[in-house]
Amino acid sequence: MRGKFITIEGTEGVGKTTNIQFIQNWLESKQLAYLCTREPGGTPLAEQIRELLLAPREELVCDTAELLLMFAGRAQHLNQVIEPALTEGAWVLCDRFTDATYAYQGAGRGMGTSLIAELELIVQGSLRPDLTLILDIPVELGLKRASERSDPDRFEQEKTEFFDLVRNGYLDIARKHPDRCVVIDASQPLELVQRELTIALEAFWYSSEESG
Repeated sequence: MRGKFITIEGTEGVGKTTNIQFIQNWLESKQLAYLCTREPGGTPLAEQIRELLLAPREELVCDTAELLLMFAGRAQHLNQVIEPALTEGAWVLCDRFTDATYAYQGAGRGMGTSLIAELELIVQGSLRPDLTLILDIPVELGLKRASERSDPDRFEQEKTEFFDLVRNGYLDIARKHPDRCVVIDASQPLELVQRELTIALEAFWYSSEESG
């Protein structure tokens, strides 16, 4: 049986790292074979692309170049890691996926959706996540948390207005795809965030078992 594909999304400082570990613990509690990975990245080549994308630089990065690098890394990641794992029956948990491209490049950079949708079809075919958990937080709070964590990467150096667009992009995705997207209020205490994650995961697990 083919595995399930779960993605976790959100702007800066939403707590993805902590909650990904929580989801891994949940997967282990169900005795599920799983793989945890991330985007951009996930393979040696894709991790090199990640470094190119995130490193602060004086040269202005063309929006189209940024977008194509995202999908180049994704193509390699899918071919080498995600598809083989799903085919073998493992569940895949991915820190960001194509929804991030729609949010960051589509909404944040103002590139829209048409070109992204074309690249999505070329690179992914019919593959889409089975469940997407969107951690949502007011931008100012998220940026404050992120600034306390480490030096800002190239994306984290963007202005607040950029992240407002990204956040709204994520919420728009959730409205358009309520069948697979669950929005979690990440400004709550961690215990409440993880309670909501558990509810979403258990509901997904139950429906997956029901569908065979």
